[in-house]
Amino acid sequence: MRVRRLTSVEEVGEKAWRALEPPDFPFFDYEFLRALERSGCVGPGTGWEPVYLVCREGESLQGALPLYVKTDSYGEYIFDWDWAYAYHERGLPYYPKLVAAVPFTPATGPRLLTRPGAGAAERSRINAALLDAARELAEELRASSTHALFLPEAETPAFAERGFAVRHSMQFHWRNRGYDGFGDYLEALQSKRRRQILRERRQLDEDLTIQRLTGEAAGGERAAANAAAMYDFYISTSERKWGSPYLNRAFFDEVFRTMADRILYVVARDGEGWPVAGTLNFFKGDALYGRYWGALEERRNLHFELCYYQPIEFAIGRRIALFEAGAQGEHKLARGFLPTLTYSVHEIRYPAFRPAIERYIEQEREIIAENLAFYRRHDPYKG
Repeated sequence: MRVRRLTSVEEVGEKAWRALEPPDFPFFDYEFLRALERSGCVGPGTGWEPVYLVCREGESLQGALPLYVKTDSYGEYIFDWDWAYAYHERGLPYYPKLVAAVPFTPATGPRLLTRPGAGAAERSRINAALLDAARELAEELRASSTHALFLPEAETPAFAERGFAVRHSMQFHWRNRGYDGFGDYLEALQSKRRRQILRERRQLDEDLTIQRLTGEAAGGERAAANAAAMYDFYISTSERKWGSPYLNRAFFDEVFRTMADRILYVVARDGEGWPVAGTLNFFKGDALYGRYWGALEERRNLHFELCYYQPIEFAIGRRIALFEAGAQGEHKLARGFLPTLTYSVHEIRYPAFRPAIERYIEQEREIIAENLAFYRRHDPYKG
């Protein structure tokens, strides 16, 4: 079993990569990774340089670990700026570091990819080969650390057994309880929350028309126009919140063209038919992920409608089990999104810093446990 380093998913090859794509996670699909690369959103000068560790036995692809060489901590959503500052204060370089993550995407999904049908012992052997190769790469680059972000809980032991510290964070996720319609979801909520949602939907401006588009309606002949509108929405939000967008127009063009069957594009149009706000979501298998939102006009409650209620209706209609609407946002709790632990793992290579960072992670876990308990006492659902 050997592990090679490749710098593009296209070097792996579409057919080979398809065999490793997770069934419920669209962000490691060949088209999504290729869109990031082709658009130049990742690569030299971006702070995200891809290195795909690809494990083969003979000519057969067994597994892969998508990594990025990072020269900053932007676009990760698991914050380590304080760690970088501590290194800087002591005259040590924190960058480069290695990160296993989907760039600019705080979504939970596997990071160690293995071929379908591999048994537990074989998965363990593949994972060991990939993690050994990651450690060798970190040593060659003299990287300060290696990180894997937004892992499923079940994947953390593979890293923890090799000395990675497990860090907790928290998001708010919506889960489908077998609802047959939006009314069933509302009926499951406490009356105060149900009335709040009904009021927010009633208060939408009457001139607005809202569409949920996927498949040919999102892509096809409308792909370029939909991508252009969504990019404008995205830019309006990034200018207001971050100042510098991570993604460019070419990325949106690519995913609308190649991933329309996994896109839910929700768009609001004014009385003249002009798009004024929209959200871009991705779905696959049993999971739906809200990613990008923006509005060219301020409209009351439009954010809640496009980012939460429309995707929930879509998930119920498609019988999708999980809806992750993105990072942070305790306001989601009142709308049926429950607090959920998320996981990352961290290997600190400098011995002097490792104990201090691990103590920090342990203290942080205690705070998050308290926050989780607090939010669970305010469960919006009926008892």
